[in-house]
Order: sequence, then C-alpha cells, then structure tokens
Amino acid sequence: MAVDSILSSPLGPPACEKDAKALQFIEEMTRNADSVQENVLAEILARNAHTEYLEGYKLGEATDRETFKSKIPVVTYEDLHPLIQRIADGDRSPILSAHPVSEFLTSSGTSAGERKLMPTIQEELDRRQLLYSLLMPVMNLYVRGLDKGKGLYFLFIKSETKTPGGLVARPVLTSYYKSEQFKRRPYDPYNVYTSPNEAILCPDSFQSMYTQMLCGLYEREQVLRVGAVFASGLLRAIRFLQLNWQQLARDIRTGTLNPKVTDASIRECMAGILRPDSCLADFICKECGEDNWERIITRIWPNTKYLDVIVTGAMAQYIPTLDYYSGGLPKACTMYASSECYFGLNLNPMCNPSEVSYTIMPNMAYFEFLPNEPSSNTTVSSRRSPPKLVDLAHLEIGKEYELVITTYAGLYRYRVGDILRVTGFHNSAPQFHFVRRKNVLLSIDSDKTDEAELQAAVAKASQLLREFNTSVVEYTSYADTNSIPGHYVIYWELLAKDSANSPTDLALRQCCLAMEESLNSVYRQCRVADNSIGPLEIRVVKNGTFEELMDYAISRGASINQYKVPRCVSFTPIMELLDSRVVSTHFSPSLPHWTPERRR
Repeated sequence: MAVDSILSSPLGPPACEKDAKALQFIEEMTRNADSVQENVLAEILARNAHTEYLEGYKLGEATDRETFKSKIPVVTYEDLHPLIQRIADGDRSPILSAHPVSEFLTSSGTSAGERKLMPTIQEELDRRQLLYSLLMPVMNLYVRGLDKGKGLYFLFIKSETKTPGGLVARPVLTSYYKSEQFKRRPYDPYNVYTSPNEAILCPDSFQSMYTQMLCGLYEREQVLRVGAVFASGLLRAIRFLQLNWQQLARDIRTGTLNPKVTDASIRECMAGILRPDSCLADFICKECGEDNWERIITRIWPNTKYLDVIVTGAMAQYIPTLDYYSGGLPKACTMYASSECYFGLNLNPMCNPSEVSYTIMPNMAYFEFLPNEPSSNTTVSSRRSPPKLVDLAHLEIGKEYELVITTYAGLYRYRVGDILRVTGFHNSAPQFHFVRRKNVLLSIDSDKTDEAELQAAVAKASQLLREFNTSVVEYTSYADTNSIPGHYVIYWELLAKDSANSPTDLALRQCCLAMEESLNSVYRQCRVADNSIGPLEIRVVKNGTFEELMDYAISRGASINQYKVPRCVSFTPIMELLDSRVVSTHFSPSLPHWTPERRR
C-alpha cells in the first residue's frame, strides 16, 4: 500500500477529525518503522539498564541493536520462570523492569500445567488503550454510520488470584475491563455498547451473559454489530439464547429481572433499563421458538452489518457455524494481541477471514523474527550459538517466522510462540497472516493443548485399563466444534489381552475424566468455570484401524519409513475413516477438578 494510503482511501475520508488524527498516526508509525523500532529498543534498554537481568549480561549503558543482539539471549518462559517466581513471591527489586511490576497477566499458554505469569507495568495499560483507539477509525472507513447505533458485544471477566507477594494475577482482558481506562472511557458515538459495565464486570458468568443478552434484545433495532473476543464466545452466546430465550422473553414481557440474577450492581443498573414490552416478547418467542435457527443473528438483530470476532488460527474452525447463524455476515478480525504484548491491527478488517493480515505497529515493542524451519530440529535454548533473528524492516514476503519480542515491561528477546507468514508491507511495516500457535494440537476456546500434554493425559488415563489387562495401542484426536460448546475427541485403538474381561463403559468414562484431570488448568477452567468446552469424548475404534490410516497415508505419497501417526487430525477423509471404525463412544461423566490457581 502506498504512503498515506489510509488517508487517501477510495473508501472515502475519515469519519471525523479524531479518526483523521488516528489514521495519520498509523501512517507515521508505519512509514518510519525501522527508525521507530530503533528508538523503541533504545528507550527500553536505557530505562532498564540497571535491572538485574540486563546487568547480568553486562550490557552496560549500550542501547544499540548490535550490542543488544550480541549479548542478550533469545529465551522462553521456562528460562525466565525463576526470576518471575521471585517477583511473584514478593521481591520488589528491579529484576526485569526498572518500573515496578503492577500485576501479572495470565497467559492462555501454560508451563508445567499452570498458566504462565507475564509481568506488566502500569503504563502498559495506556499502550494497549492506544491500540484500541486505532481500531474504529480504520473500521469507519469500511462501514459507514456506526455512530447511528450500538455494538452488542459479549465481554466477560475471569477469575483472578494473588501471588504470595500480593500482586494480582489475571487475564489481560480482565485487567483491561477492570481498569479506569475502560470503566471511565470517554463517550464515543462510534463505540457504544449495549452491555452496561456492571454486566461486563460481574464475575458470575451466567448473570453476566444473561444481562448482556437481555440488554441486547431490548436494543435489537439499535444493534449495528455483534461480537465477542473469540468466535467460540459468540457461538456460546447463541447457545445461551437457545437455552434461555423463554425466561428472557418473560422478563421483557413483565419488565422484571430473572431472580437468578442476584448481583446488586446489575439489579440497580437494570432498574433503569427494564420495561414491559409484550410486542418484543412475542417477537422473541416467535423467532426463537422455531426449530430452524439459520440466520438467527440477522433475524433478531436485523441491522447488523458485521460480526466482530477473531476467526484466525484455531478459531477458523467456527466460520461455517457463524455463517449459518448470521447468514454469511462479514467477520471482522480487528487486532492481534496477547498477554505478553499488543502487536498490531488489521487495516482491511472487512476482508475474507482467509485473507486476514495484521500490520505490526512498531511503537508497541521491539520485534524480531526467527525464521521458521519446520524440518529443523535445532532449538534456541543453547546460548552458545544464538539464532540469526531478522529485524522487522528486513523480512521477506512469503516466508514464515516465529515472533520474538522485547517489551517495556521487561521481556527481552522472548519467544511468543506464534508462527506468522509475511503477506506484504504497509509502508515499511510488515503485514502478517497468523499461521498457528507453535506446538498446539487441540484448541476449542482459550485452551491450548500440545502433543506432550496429550501424551501425558493418555498415559495417565490408560493406567485405569490395567485391571482389564488392556492397553492403548494407538491414539489420535481432533477438536469437535460441530456442537456448542465444542469438545475434545480422542480416538483409541485398544489391545485387550483377555476378551472375557474387556473394559466396561464405566471404566472408559473414567478414562475420559482422568484425561481431563491431567490436562492443564486453562482447559479445566474452560470446562468448569466458563462452560466453554464440553465433556471429553473417547471413541474406541476397531483393531487395525491405525494400520488402515497408515495405508491411506502411504497411498497418498507418504514414506512408509518416515510415517508417524498424526496426534491430531482434521482432514475429512481421515476423520471419516476413523468414524467408520468406531465401536463405542464414551464421555467424561463429571467435571474435572478446578479452583482459581494459588500461586506458590
């Protein structure tokens, strides 16, 4: 895209003066991406020069890239964990950051089965708010008139804990929604929500969802966009409407609030919103009472112009279901962010989901990129032979890289684990397609299960088969999103050495639960607290099924010498083969154990 391409867009001028300033800022940052990056790194290193971490590598007062790259290693969370644990335990000395750590952001990624703790500082809230402030000015170029209505967004907070040292640990969005930047955000006619803050900030997921849905129904004619953070979250809201529309209609008909909503702040807030409306109640009963829920979003909210949800990466699996419920409305993926850092935004938010590219904003952090070579078994854990990383301005279109960041909050050359493909440049800033999360096999919501975790869970569960003299010969898996909520499906081929003593249904259901108990805390929270993942399912297949799977792969060109059983499948013919060989299915009989993590 050419210089000033946003400002001179054929889509028309910016919607207002505030938008024009935001778009000009994007142009300035991306036009001078390399020099902005140089300044960002120098600022980070200068302010943190006397931290224990940087002094340990004898960086001195140097702030240039060459010295930084020659002395500071590329690291993973496991490398930093001892230092992070000291901060969590109460050490307030400048270990990673000269600025005091204000809280920990809990990543959806895990280490040893627990959420990763990402230290952050107070000013990062302003940096995140800055990126949020750029989203609507871009969207307003593509969708006009958003100031004439509201957005129905299903937004939630999650549980938080305190570390032994007294610092709060919580997800990044919970931190943002509870911040003054969000709660006291100035009125913006282009960014008005139907959901009151009281509903968003309610810790009870049922009461929060119920109230947000009720407000959305009352203002159905005003809704111009419907969204959630992830596609799975929006589908969960649709499922909630399927299960609760009768009570919602009853509340609207009588102008009263469901007694199950007990939160005092919500009840006070809703007192000014509730009103009897029998016509609206009749309409909801008519639409929701039909068996066919196709296009239900546009039937209930007829003025919806687009869905605002993340449908890249693992969330792409939900696109067909979203199309069914929305009648194929455009799906806008507006930004790219994580607990570690907010990275950039989509400058063409109304594009097809398969074409989504995020433009890195070079002022957010210092970015480096590790060329991704899937065939290579080398790692960067060896500090004697550091990898050759590429700067933001020197990337090659079409190539894949793993993202490495240095942040104001004290992460230095930290491997995020995201694999990105360069699709082009906006001015001198690269644009990326999100390829995948490194090493993740299964994901339904915010959960991320890798091959090692799955293997450990299978090994743990298979111990329950010993009393039947039975073992798991082979296994694979897939994330089933045909139902709401989605769930993990594990295919097992068993070797029963005593046919008269085969595993019972009860035993195999206990195997399902044992697997769930073995999975990480993010998965278990999604199951127990968020209800965003359904019970795990084991499908037992006939003996010889995995040999057939190998034969099929070889028939398609795989080498018999190099063939390995895929631990996750998504290719339709393979799944059809597996399902045609299923002899029994078993579901987890109860919820796994989960409580808010206590930080040791």
